[in-house]
Amino acid sequence: MTLTLYYSPTSPYARKVMVLAHEAGIAADIDIITGSGTPLDTGQAPVAHNPLGKVPTLARPDGPAIYDSRVICAYLDQFAQSGLYPDGARRWDALTLEATADGMLDAALAMVYESRLRPEDIRFAPFVEGQWLKIARSLDMLEARWISYLAGPVCIGQIATACALSYLDLRHNTRNWRDGHPTLATWHLKFAQRDSMRATEPPA
Repeated sequence: MTLTLYYSPTSPYARKVMVLAHEAGIAADIDIITGSGTPLDTGQAPVAHNPLGKVPTLARPDGPAIYDSRVICAYLDQFAQSGLYPDGARRWDALTLEATADGMLDAALAMVYESRLRPEDIRFAPFVEGQWLKIARSLDMLEARWISYLAGPVCIGQIATACALSYLDLRHNTRNWRDGHPTLATWHLKFAQRDSMRATEPPA
C-alpha cells in the first residue's frame, strides 16, 4: 500500500511523523511531496486533501487523507505494528507528553507567525512573551517530572519531545531553553544522535 506524506522539511510536526516512520522502519515506504503554506498564503499546501491547508497530511489509498501529526503518527504506528504507543498506564503518560510537546510547538509557531506575518507596527510583544511562558512552564515540568520517563523505552512521548526541543533550537535559539534545564538538555543531546533524528534534520 502506497502512502504519500505532504511534508515541509522545517515543520516540526512533519518531522515528528518522519522520526516515528524511521523508528518504525517504514520511512522508505512513504512517498514524500514537499510543500507548505501559511494562514496568509496557502502556497503549496495540500488543500485538496486537507481543508485546513496544513502539513503534515497523509494520503492513503484505502480512505480519505488523514491529519494532523498526532493522528498520522498513531496511524503509522498501527500500520507498522511498531509499538511506539505503549499499552497500559504508560500509554497515558506517552500521550500526555506528546500533547505537551505539541502545545510547545503551537506556542513556538505562534511566535514565529507574529514576527514573520504581522507588520512590525502592529506586533504585540506581550502576546509573544505569553506564548514563551507556556513553553517555559512546560520545560520546567519536563525537567522536574518527566526525565525518568524520557529515559525509558522509545515511544511517541520521547519523539514528540525531542522534535519540540529541536524546533526551539531552530527558531528560538536566542531564548536558550537549556538554561535551567540541564538534565533535559543532556537527554535531548543524546536522543538527537539517533538515526531517526539525524535523517530528519531540517535545513539550517
